[in-house]
Amino acid sequence: MPACGGGSTTSRRGQHPRQVPGTILVPGPAAAHDRGMRYESCVTSLSWIPSEAVTGLGRAVFDKGVTHYDNPPPAEFADIEELRAADRFRFANVLRAWIEVDNTGRITAGGYDGGGLMGITIVRLGGLSHVFQAAALPDLRREPERGDGWVRFVQTTGGRTGLPAPRRVRHRPFIQWRAPLVWTTLSLTLHADGRTEYAVEGASRFPRHWIYDADGRLARKSGLTDYAQWWGVSFGRHTPWGDEDSPALVTAVETALEQSLSVQLMRGAAKPRIRTVATGDALVRQGEPGDEIFLILDGAIRVERDGEQLAEYGPGAILGERAQLEGGIRTSTLTAVTACRVASVPAGQFEPGVLAELAAGHRREDADDAVRS
Repeated sequence: MPACGGGSTTSRRGQHPRQVPGTILVPGPAAAHDRGMRYESCVTSLSWIPSEAVTGLGRAVFDKGVTHYDNPPPAEFADIEELRAADRFRFANVLRAWIEVDNTGRITAGGYDGGGLMGITIVRLGGLSHVFQAAALPDLRREPERGDGWVRFVQTTGGRTGLPAPRRVRHRPFIQWRAPLVWTTLSLTLHADGRTEYAVEGASRFPRHWIYDADGRLARKSGLTDYAQWWGVSFGRHTPWGDEDSPALVTAVETALEQSLSVQLMRGAAKPRIRTVATGDALVRQGEPGDEIFLILDGAIRVERDGEQLAEYGPGAILGERAQLEGGIRTSTLTAVTACRVASVPAGQFEPGVLAELAAGHRREDADDAVRS
C-alpha cells in the first residue's frame, strides 16, 4: 500500500452517528457521459510510542526491555508497507477518498478507499523473544456528509495489541485482561473544485499520533498523550466501537532546526531536567531572569507577551531562547494549555548563532499568529 502519491489528483473521465464499514458511494443522478473530473486525495496517521509517553508501572516493563519504545517515524514516506515491515509504527489509519464531478460542477459520486494497518509487539524475556500480532478491529466509516460543493469522509481505524495486559480499571468490570484499544478518527473533505482539507476528529490518548498529508509528508502531531487515562478507560463503550471518541489536541510540526536541536538537548553534555507543568501554570514569566532552553515533550504551551497571546506550541518545539539573547531576562510568559512534560538544559549548551536563528523563526511565527488572531 503506497503513500497517497502526489496529493489531490485529477483524471479526465466522462451525537456519534452510526458508522458503516466498507466502501460507501455517494449517490448521484448524473449519467456516465456527464462526468467530467475525478478527484482523489489521502490523509494518513502513524501511531508510535515515544519514551516520554509511558508513565506509572507500565514504564518499568519498557525500561527493562521486555517491550520497546519506538524511534519516531520518518518525516516523509513513500511506501507504508515498507514502514510496517520495518516496525516503524504501532498502527496506521490510511484514509483515501474520491469524488466525481460532472461538467456543471456537481458532485455525482464518491467513495472510500484505504483502511487500517496494525503493527506488531515484540516481547523479550531473557534471551527469548516473541512477536505478538496486534488485532485490528473493523474500520468504521461514516456515511459521507454532503454539502454545497463538497463531500466529507470520516474513518476510524485501530485495534489492540496481542499482548495480554491484566490491570485494574476505573469502571466495570474493574479488572481487564486484554490490552486497551488504540485508534484515530480522520476526516477528509473533497471539494468540487479540487481543493482538499483534512482533520483529526478524535484519537486514543495513547500512543502518539503523527498526521501525514497526501504526499506522505508529516504535517501535524497529536499534542497530548495520557497513558494513565488510556490504560484505565479505553475499552468497551468508551471507544468508537462503543459510543465514545476522545477529542484530539493537534499541533503544528516543529522546524528542521528544532528537530536537530532537540537531539542535542536530549543527548548533549548536560543531562536534561525533566519536569511536569500543570494546566494553567506558568513555565516562565515575562520579566523574570532565566537561562534555560525548553523542549516540549508532551502537551501544549501558550506564548504571551504583555498579556497578548502570540502562539501555541506542541511536542518538539524549543522555547526560551530569547532570554539568552536579550540579557538573561524572559521576554514572554510560557503557560501550559494542557498538562505538559518539558525537558530543559542551560542555554549555554547552544551556539549563540543557532539561538538567534531559532528566535528569528519564532518571531515570524508569533507575528503571523498575532495577525490571524
